[in-house]
Amino acid sequence: MTDAYFLYHSIGMYPGKDADLARALNDFAGVWGKADDSQWGYVLPLRARFIDRWRAILNAALNTVTTFENVTSAFHSLLQSLPKGHLHGRTILVGADCFPSNHFLLNGMAEKYGFTLKTVPFRQGAAHVDDEDFLDAWTPDVGLALLTWVSSTTSHRINLPAMVAHGRRMGSLIGVDVTQGVGLIPFDVNAPEVDFTVTTSLKWMCGTPGAGILYVSPRLTPHLTPELRGWFSQENPFNWDITRFSYAPDIRRFDNGTPSCLSALASLPAMDWHAAQDHAAILAHNRHLTAQLFAMADDLALPPVTPRAEAKRGGSVMLRLPDSHPASEIVATLRGMGITTDHRSQTLRLSPGIITTDTGVQALHKALSNLLRKGLYLGLNIQA
Repeated sequence: MTDAYFLYHSIGMYPGKDADLARALNDFAGVWGKADDSQWGYVLPLRARFIDRWRAILNAALNTVTTFENVTSAFHSLLQSLPKGHLHGRTILVGADCFPSNHFLLNGMAEKYGFTLKTVPFRQGAAHVDDEDFLDAWTPDVGLALLTWVSSTTSHRINLPAMVAHGRRMGSLIGVDVTQGVGLIPFDVNAPEVDFTVTTSLKWMCGTPGAGILYVSPRLTPHLTPELRGWFSQENPFNWDITRFSYAPDIRRFDNGTPSCLSALASLPAMDWHAAQDHAAILAHNRHLTAQLFAMADDLALPPVTPRAEAKRGGSVMLRLPDSHPASEIVATLRGMGITTDHRSQTLRLSPGIITTDTGVQALHKALSNLLRKGLYLGLNIQA
């Protein structure tokens, strides 16, 4: 039941993705397995086109975007590139609802780089960090703040303009993880202007793993010296004089050794598909279906942890399941019915996208009604 696909917060699908992906990988195999010298002339332009697709999505200038394996590696490289001592004795600010991988990274770097990691907590009983609490914690000692544009566990969307305006008054570097919203909700690195942005090609972009993205403002780039550097970090990668290294003047300084191209090549069909779509129509379709999901939640007495106001959320509706019905069992039973969801603890995550339909939402509603009201899960007749 492809019309009951609710995993746009995770993988993401579009019509014909399997055929497009197979074709791209088959074309790659045909070139890379050929006994000639055509390989680099084939893959490097495709990687460049992938980057250009991302530039268009982010409204980013030429030579401000490059590829990384994932958000964590991109963020790590950015942190290590900052001027010596920039973070020493200062604070990095994140919310408790930032993606855990980023928090793990910062915890591991704090002692070595001499910064304090300040994590803004949840209010009592809250599922996301309140914007006001984040702003209150953002004091002049904050050298860098990483903002989570849309939360992966609630779909709460921050007031980005207010955050950035406050951060400028504090004199902090401002980074934004846009992973859970970009591709569905318009995002512009210049409005408001941020210092760096990290994301992935999964989720609403429907790409593949390994195709992470780093954007750095051209105002900031000249001050950064990435620790991980190599021949592709130079203006001319074919300068092989080991006594004469100099960084490229732009984002290419974050490229290091021979670039990974396969993940970009595999994600490019999804990027091309996305570029050809009516983005306003995709968002309207999502808003139509999320309204139905909120109505379903009310009917089933499932409390949403996602804000109802469209301006305060991404594209997901996340619902708290009762403790009497383990979320893992609910998700497994739905999967057996052809309804694709997932969960974090007792939170059921539902993200409808382009292949999700009204019929799919109705099927989910009916299935959950049976599972919750009759206690039918994992094929067992259990009174809830």
